[in-house]
Amino acid sequence: KVYEWEQTLDDVTIYIPVPPMVTTAAQLICTIQPTKLMVGLRGHDRFFLNEPTGSKVDTTESSWYLDNDDNNDINIKTLHIVLVKAHRGETWDCALRGRGRENAVVDPITKEQIQQQLLLERFQEEHPGMDFRGASFNGSVPDPRTFLGGVKYK
Repeated sequence: KVYEWEQTLDDVTIYIPVPPMVTTAAQLICTIQPTKLMVGLRGHDRFFLNEPTGSKVDTTESSWYLDNDDNNDINIKTLHIVLVKAHRGETWDCALRGRGRENAVVDPITKEQIQQQLLLERFQEEHPGMDFRGASFNGSVPDPRTFLGGVKYK
């Protein structure tokens, strides 16, 4: 497993376990471009991750950090990369579109579950006085980015 990922209305977060020899963020290079992510070890001539992103990224708001939590049993640090979506509310099918990543693409059932989660997140944000916990949709879930006039930007 190279990475895990999750998404919200605003961003996609990628979690990458780093090699045990990496102890500080200064040992890593992480370059976030509008449509590409590159991650490598400083001083090496190749990136261990060099892939197109699942969709367009807002590079001015995106960031990364090394999780220094040493409380886990196997003492593996995790690189957290937060890619802010250029198109808020868009449902990404995958975090990265590289070769050999077929298993990282979201299947249609999971995509619909993600769309439902994002739509409920959007409704909660737009109507803070209402409780949408446990709410569900009948039939096909609409695209949270465009449904009922689309996402309102903050």
